[in-house]
Amino acid sequence: MVSMREIFPGVWRDGGRLMTRNLVPGSRSYSEQLVNAGGKEYRVWDPNHSKPAAAIANGLKNFPLKPGMTVLYLGIASGQTASHFSDIVGGRGLIYGVEISQRTFRELNPVAEKRGNMIPILANARKPEDYPWVEQSDVVFQDVATDDQSEILIRNCKRFLKPDGFAMLSLKSRSIDVTKAPDAIYRREEKKLSGHFDVVEKVRLDPYEKDHMLFVLKPA
Repeated sequence: MVSMREIFPGVWRDGGRLMTRNLVPGSRSYSEQLVNAGGKEYRVWDPNHSKPAAAIANGLKNFPLKPGMTVLYLGIASGQTASHFSDIVGGRGLIYGVEISQRTFRELNPVAEKRGNMIPILANARKPEDYPWVEQSDVVFQDVATDDQSEILIRNCKRFLKPDGFAMLSLKSRSIDVTKAPDAIYRREEKKLSGHFDVVEKVRLDPYEKDHMLFVLKPA
């Protein structure tokens, strides 16, 4: 007997496992485990392969996604984490996913087609002017491993984030400067972000993702 507890809207915990309710029952988006409970199907959300799940596993208290929201996902890759966001926002929500790699974009397309609430965008997240038709978003989530991660987030949020929305940044310190300690990078980037956002929460992602920190932010 599976004992499910909803810890955030659309996110459940069963013992040590995180799950989202499958928007497309009977279908996997990658190799995730499917679990049936109470006549509903859930997908296991592995913190070893998803940075938001790692943050939740490490005690994140503020997870802003909710059913019906519009999300701009920068660095959506093949859609593994985004497929769980798709479960959470549901059929009334929408995810715009920006990806720069053509090869990865080809892997993303079938996931998006199957789910119906994901719009893939082949573009460079450094240039939000290349996708001006994206709607104002409740959440802007970013997972882009470059040395200008904070600047990319700021640029996109200025254009697309609603005034009462949230930004989430998965910051990879080693992509910014491998010669400096991660803590020094976190402090420097937080100072940049604080010029544009209030920091709601920050959570280290070790041991799931080494030298990463997830920031939850609101426009200042």
